[in-house]
Formats: sequence, structure tokens, C-alpha cells
Amino acid sequence: MLAGLSPARRRLVVTVLALAVAALVTGAALLLDRTSGAAGREPVSQAEPGPVLLVPGYGGSTASLRPLADRLAAEGRDATVVAVPGNGTGDLGGAVDVLDEAVDAALERTGAGSVDVVGYSAGGVVARLWAADGGAEVTRRIVTLGSPHHGTTLADLAGSLAPDQCPEACRQLAPGSPLLAELNAGDETPEGPVWISIWTAQDQTVTPPESARLEGALELPVQSVCADARVAHGDLPRDPLVQAMVLEQLGVAVPAALGPDDCARLSG
Repeated sequence: MLAGLSPARRRLVVTVLALAVAALVTGAALLLDRTSGAAGREPVSQAEPGPVLLVPGYGGSTASLRPLADRLAAEGRDATVVAVPGNGTGDLGGAVDVLDEAVDAALERTGAGSVDVVGYSAGGVVARLWAADGGAEVTRRIVTLGSPHHGTTLADLAGSLAPDQCPEACRQLAPGSPLLAELNAGDETPEGPVWISIWTAQDQTVTPPESARLEGALELPVQSVCADARVAHGDLPRDPLVQAMVLEQLGVAVPAALGPDDCARLSG
């Protein structure tokens, strides 16, 4: 095929082919390096708690998580509430980069080797998106609080009755949305961190409340610990019992199921 070409064109073809082969070899080498690095990476130590990053939910109110952050700080933990972009109503995927930057800053500031992440409401979905995008590699534990992992019918209703009042994050939180369908299509809890889902059976924002269940996570409905606990969705970050449950799961000990025998101890 090359014999019929002029010398100049033949040299051009040979050069292009050589560059293409070099690019393929380089790409394969980089892929091998990344794969080898992932395979050889030491698992995050569960016995060495690092800083805690708290991710707000829909609406992006950092004040909603301040009581929990203050409780963590009072127990000696380094706690940072992440300010998500667009008041938490824009593309939830856009909050992933912000969380990633906050994690990098916390690791650099503290010198720790890993972080713990607490995602409240839609913030738990953001935490999952971030973990699936590589964040799981530097995370010890992820706790979600009343997170609509499988959507909330309120978002579906808002999208149907008042679409102009249902921005992108609202649409993404509707059951069966493209974002949630993709997020839940594979492993709901990527390997690496220990996953814990804390939620309340009295949730009237995440409907049904069981949408907060996360396959592969330690499930901790508040009422499974204290049957008579009255905790609404908005109460989760500030309720003393829930705060104690979060602290328990973010401690040095391996996360374990809680039950009625723990009610008095955790609510006292």
C-alpha cells in the first residue's frame, strides 16, 4: 500500500502510524500503573480516625449541620461543614468537586491519611457520587443521615405539579431519575469505607423513609434503638440521640448494630 505513495507522503504515513503506536503503548502503561496502584494500595486504617467532612442536603444550609459539627468538635474531632454550590439545588454532581477539594484541604491541614464523611439528606447522595468517583480510596467511614438513596416521592410530586419550582437537584432526587438509576445500578456501597445509614421512620421529607436504606450498609433506623423516639427529617443533625449514634459509628471501634439495650446509654 505504501509503495504507491510519494516519498514525502510515505514518510508522513509512517510518522502518523508511529505516533499512534506510541500513544497506545503509553496509554496501556498508564492504565497498568493505575490498576497496579489500586491493587497494591493499603486499605484505610479503621483504627485511625481522621477529620470529618459534613455535607448538607437540598438547600445547602450549612447551619443545619452546625449542631452535629459542634458535637463532633466537642469530642475532639476535626469537623468541617462543606458549603455546596448553588445552595444545594443545582446538579448534585457539581458538589462532588467541592467535596473533593474540601477533603484534600482537610488531609493536607491535618496530615491524616483518611477522612470520615457524613452526608445529610441529599448530602448523602453527594457523598456516594464522590465515593464512586474515587473518594472511597481515602475514606474510612461514610455515614448518611436520612438520605433519599432511592429518591423521594416529594420530588416526583414537585416535578409533576410545579416543575418551575423543582430545580435540577429536585429532579435528580425523584425516584428512578437518571442520576439515581445510574448510581444504584451497580454496587451501592463501593469497597473501601465502612458504610452506615441512619434514618428515621418518621421522615416526611424522604418518602417513603425506607428510601434511606442502602444495600451493603449498616442500617440504623433511629426507632430501632429507641422505639419511642420522635425524630423528624429536619431533626436528624441536631437530635442528641442521633448525634450520639453518629459519634458511636465514627469512633475507633468497628461499627456495630445498635438496639434497644443502647437506648438509655445513647439518649442520656
